[in-house]
Amino acid sequence: MRCVSWLLLGTCLLVLGPAVRGAPSQCPTLCHCHGDLQHVICDGVGLKKIPRVSEVTRLMNLQRNNLGSIPTGAFTESKGLISLHMQHCQLREIGSQAFKGLKKLVYLYLSNNEISSVKPGAFDDLTKLTYLHLDGNQIGDLPKGIFAPMINLFILQLNDNRLRELRPGTFTGAKDLRWLHMSGNELTTLHPGSLDDVENLAILHLDRNRMSTYPLAAMSKLRVVEELTLGKNPMRTIPDYAFQSFGRYMEKLHLDNMGLEKFSDGAFTGVTAVKLLHLDNNKLRSLPKSFEFGTITNLTLSNNPWSCTCQLAPLRRWMDSSRIRLDAACAFPPQQRGKQVRDSTAFSGCRMKLKRTRKGMRH
Repeated sequence: MRCVSWLLLGTCLLVLGPAVRGAPSQCPTLCHCHGDLQHVICDGVGLKKIPRVSEVTRLMNLQRNNLGSIPTGAFTESKGLISLHMQHCQLREIGSQAFKGLKKLVYLYLSNNEISSVKPGAFDDLTKLTYLHLDGNQIGDLPKGIFAPMINLFILQLNDNRLRELRPGTFTGAKDLRWLHMSGNELTTLHPGSLDDVENLAILHLDRNRMSTYPLAAMSKLRVVEELTLGKNPMRTIPDYAFQSFGRYMEKLHLDNMGLEKFSDGAFTGVTAVKLLHLDNNKLRSLPKSFEFGTITNLTLSNNPWSCTCQLAPLRRWMDSSRIRLDAACAFPPQQRGKQVRDSTAFSGCRMKLKRTRKGMRH
């Protein structure tokens, strides 16, 4: 009889089948097993090497063991694995052919190790892999085409590593990648073409890096980004057409804690769907002419030196019509310093252009 167990992200879909002759038929020493070796649990039991398991094993949990490395051929008898957990195993390197034979693997967790090197061919055979977690390691470089075997990769976690740049070819083959998390690295440069192979990204996290300029050329092929985080990058300006290629899909944009001083007038050209925008803790005095408030439901503006002049009048008008209570204080002109934008009298003589008013009414 076959049975199916449904679990969400973090575990997996397990399909149980009959035992395979000639494969290991006992639960590995120190581990405990369930469902006739379907699940092999070896969490924190002091293992020094990867145990042999049967082809019927679907999930193997090796977390919190001192494994150090993954020998070639370690999984040759584990061809039925769907989910493999190797977090906190003090792994230092992922060698070539490390996961050879795991053609059914969907979930691979390698978070919070000491991985500094991923060799070419490390992920060969992982054609069904959908979720790859490499966050919390020390990876400083990704070989060209390293993800090429993963034609079904959907989520890639690379947060909190030491990546310094992205080059063209890094994501070759991973055309279905939708969530790419690279927060907390040392990225200074996203080279033109480095994201061309993953143009269907929906979520892109680049916060807590070291980029001083917006990577316009690298982002220009992205088409359907819904969420972009750039907070805590030392960018002073956002250029014209920064989000144009995916602006009609983008709903969440994080630009907080950057030291951001200015938007070019056309920075928000093409942005028509944004609902959440975080701009707090910057050095902004005004918002660009291309910015529209019609779809905004969550906006943060605190700790910016806002200039309460007519250029900021669209913000004030939106505040007057919105139920959202914002903390946004005037820094200029001097007589308005410290007053909330919502309460300032500096906008009483400002007029809204008729064309802009009608556009706002359509929202």
